[in-house]
Parts: sequence; structure tokens; C-alpha cells
Amino acid sequence: MLKTLRGACITSVQFQQIRLGHRVRGKAPIYCRTIKERLDELNYKDELHTTRIDIGFRRPKSSENLRNTRMEHVKKLKNDKNLEQLARTHKLEIDLAEVRKEWMNTTGPLHRRQIADHYGIYEHLYGEGFFIPYLNLDVFYDLKNDSVLPVCSGNVIKPAEALEQPTVAYESDGNTLWTLAFTNLDGNLKENNKEYVHWLVANIPGNAIEKGDTIAEYLRPFPLKGTGYHRYVYVLYKQNARVSYDLPKVTASSPLDDRTFVTREWYKNHQDEITPIGLAFFQCDWDHTVKDFFHNVLQTKEPVYEYDFPAPYIRPQEWFPRRKPFNLYMDKYRDPKQINKEYLLRKLKDEDPFKTPPPPLRFPNAHPLPKSMPSWLKLHERKIRLRWGRVNDV
Repeated sequence: MLKTLRGACITSVQFQQIRLGHRVRGKAPIYCRTIKERLDELNYKDELHTTRIDIGFRRPKSSENLRNTRMEHVKKLKNDKNLEQLARTHKLEIDLAEVRKEWMNTTGPLHRRQIADHYGIYEHLYGEGFFIPYLNLDVFYDLKNDSVLPVCSGNVIKPAEALEQPTVAYESDGNTLWTLAFTNLDGNLKENNKEYVHWLVANIPGNAIEKGDTIAEYLRPFPLKGTGYHRYVYVLYKQNARVSYDLPKVTASSPLDDRTFVTREWYKNHQDEITPIGLAFFQCDWDHTVKDFFHNVLQTKEPVYEYDFPAPYIRPQEWFPRRKPFNLYMDKYRDPKQINKEYLLRKLKDEDPFKTPPPPLRFPNAHPLPKSMPSWLKLHERKIRLRWGRVNDV
């Protein structure tokens, strides 16, 4: 009997892994997985569904002569002492238009792709597909005050600023055909995995948008109240030839269900005829014009969303709670209406409509409290005298 008990104690000590007075939680190191095995399990990705596919045009190869010319130009600028002197005296003038043009011809498309990846544009448009926007797509909204608002890469534009069809510009000759699509990735009211097409123009000759075939007329953004920022994306596709998309024509008075759109399915059906090359997108959140749009245009009520906060967790009540004021601890398990009622009755107890209320204590903390009063009740009375806490809620 003693040997059996001794063997059980030794076995329990071995499995509990007591080291230097501390008990190791979990499995012993000889049985558990290594950190590398655990990280490989957490970071595992199925290559079939996570491999990125470039669906755009290939990057144009830069010749060695062009690179050498660029390097010579950089060396020349670094060795120019006049430019250095102007920069030090804050008198150096730089042509920003020329800088932007140079940026678009070098690293600009790669930067735009990184920004679009950050906002999840490619993932929600094409799934595993992506493209590098080598063609600069300029979209401008007219603000009616001799100024325009550009669509960049994720800038914020209010619905009131995008009421009318924008001006779209890009470099093209008259012998090419293009398709322009403008969709909302986050605004479908009925199906989460689908979009709304706000504007779709096909067979655009050159850069003359007005001469293209308008399949879906322009519809202003209408992000719903309480849903945060919505992503609105312009994508320019280059066509190999004239394309018939076999889509019903959508006008400004058509119902929203006719604008339900899935870019991935649409592109999958026409991927041999069109190739994406230009990208521009902005973010948009609710303003007062969205309410007028639902009431006057769609003739329906405006849906409003609110976050449903979960009820606060209250741990089970204890018999002897330590280091917790008695009144505050007990109030956690009471009805808030009953607590407010007690405070209200206390304030109305000394109120008389025919008498002037007594002046407040000039030095509230100077008036002593009974020595037999518990500490939690003393703190409660001091808060009421100083008008701190819940006494101000009623």
C-alpha cells in the first residue's frame, strides 16, 4: 500500500513539471510542438486559393540606355553646386507637374498597386487577381465654384460632392476602344458579396467618354448611415475589339436591384476581350444628401444602421467581495431605474415649491460625519455633498 502511494506521488510530480518552485502550464516540452511547427500551422495558406494572378498588362521593359541616361542625369544634379545653394536658401523651384509625370512613368503604378492592396480593392474585385495600373486615370468632380475635386487613391469625397457625372481623362489615340466601370464594393443592401454598378460605359473610342455605349447611367454615391466608409472604384479596361456585354440598359430611374453587379463574374466572362489597365478609387461616408436621395429618388425610407453593443459582463456575485465599496458593488446587481429613483427621491425630499432652497455647504468636507458611519457610506455622502457621480444624472 505504501509503495503504491509513493509511486503515485512520484508519477504526479513528474507529470506536473515542477521547476524551481513554479508549475509549468500545458504539456511538457518533450510532448508539445515547437514554435516553428505552431507558426507553420497558423500561417498555412492553400496555394491553390491564395496564389496571386496578374490579369493586367506586363510591365514595359526599360532599355539599358534609358537607365544609363537616368543615372547620368542624377549624378549631374548631385554635382550641381548651384542647385545645392538654391535648396539651402529655400529658393529652388520644382515643377510638380513634371515630377508627377516622371513618377507615373517609373514607380507610380507600383505604389498605386500597393495602396489598392492595402484597401482590399483587388481582393474584393477579382479575388486572387490583380493588375498594375500603368495607365494614369484622371477623374475630376466639378464643385461648381471654379474648382474640381480629383479622385486619387483612397481620398475622401462626400456624397454631396459627387452628385453629377465626373470628367474622366486618360491618354489614348482614336484607334483604341475602352470600357469604364464605376462600382461600389460595400453598398449592396441585400447581398453582401455583390456590388452596385454606378456607371458602365463600353466601346469608348479613344478618350471620348460621351461617344461610348452607356450600359448603366451614372448614379451618385449613397453610403448608408452607420456603415462607415464605402469604397467606390473606377477601373478602365482596354478592349481588343468591339464588345457586346449582353447586359440590360440601366437608367437613372431603374430600381437598385438592376444595378446588382459582380465584377469577378463579369470579368471572367469577358477576360479574353478586355484587360484592366487604369485604376482610381475614393472613400465616401454618409451626409444629409443621402436621406434626400432615398426619399425623393428611390421613393423609399432611408435605412439607418446602428452598432448593437453587447451587454456588459457582470461576474457572479460573491459573499465577501474584497477591496470593493459596498454600495458600488451592490448597485451592479440592481435595476438602474430603481437606483435613479432613490437619488431622485432624495433630491426631492427637501424641495419645497413655496420656500427658497437652502444654500449649498460652503465647505462640504469641513462638516464631520458620524464616526460610526462605514467608510463606503462616508465616501457616498461626500460625493453627494460635492455633487459628484450619479447624483447629477437625475
